[in-house]
Amino acid sequence: MASMRDIKRRKTSIQSTQQITKAMKLVSTVKLQRAKGRAERSKAYFNCMYETITGMISRTGHIDHPYLVSGSSDKKAVIVITSNRGLAGGYNSNIVKLVTGSELKKEDVLIYAIGKKGRDVLKRRGYNIKADYSEVINEPLYKDAMEITDELLEAFSNKEIGEIWLAYTGFKNTVSHIPTLLKLLPVDSSVGKAEEGTDGQHAEDTAASKTLMNYEPEETEALELIIPKYVASLIYGALIEAVASENGARMQAMDSATSNAEEMIGTLELQYNRARQGHITQELTEIIGGAEALSS
Repeated sequence: MASMRDIKRRKTSIQSTQQITKAMKLVSTVKLQRAKGRAERSKAYFNCMYETITGMISRTGHIDHPYLVSGSSDKKAVIVITSNRGLAGGYNSNIVKLVTGSELKKEDVLIYAIGKKGRDVLKRRGYNIKADYSEVINEPLYKDAMEITDELLEAFSNKEIGEIWLAYTGFKNTVSHIPTLLKLLPVDSSVGKAEEGTDGQHAEDTAASKTLMNYEPEETEALELIIPKYVASLIYGALIEAVASENGARMQAMDSATSNAEEMIGTLELQYNRARQGHITQELTEIIGGAEALSS
């Protein structure tokens, strides 16, 4: 059994750690409230943007446009959004597992990293880190998403990459965060097609979905304007949701750590009391034994 001094030292150390985890939980809670409100306000817009563009493309018919067909390059750009700090449970590792466990071949993947944690792990695993935008995740702005989009679209137009993917953690609620791998380009025309219906409003919606889209100005010019905004909007939406998910995950992790520290402190207190009781019993035994020896 450990000595009373060792147990007391261990207990003091855990109490100090518990104070830190409590403070980090409070900070994460405050940040979560702000990020949660921002994510919830913007989520409807970005979901609508995705559904609108994919629905529009599905009704376009055949257009020979670079944004709608895979490029000649086998390289795939993957925007990986993680955090710059740890202590967030499985938040960062889940995104890394999502990328490494996907069907995308390592030798064909170019990582555009947003967040140091994901960047460092993927680099150690042999992935090619094409660009690093880790500072963006500290305070995401739409301007940052536009700059990333411009660089990716330039590489896509130059046939340096053939596809653009986005790996991020979707924010559902405070305790539910969903790792998501989304294909941005080329836009999949099969997404957004309505299922065939036979009656009522559903049949009307299905008929409308089969009506070809008319463009003004020309379809190529319209897509040149729409697709960059579509890509930038999805990247920005992913950044906002990722920040909310990170703070939610860190709050949960710190809450669990605080609870575990409380349990460990209770266990150590029990061990300390037992050790103290054993020490007192031993001293009494020695006193009694010494008194008996003197009396004899």
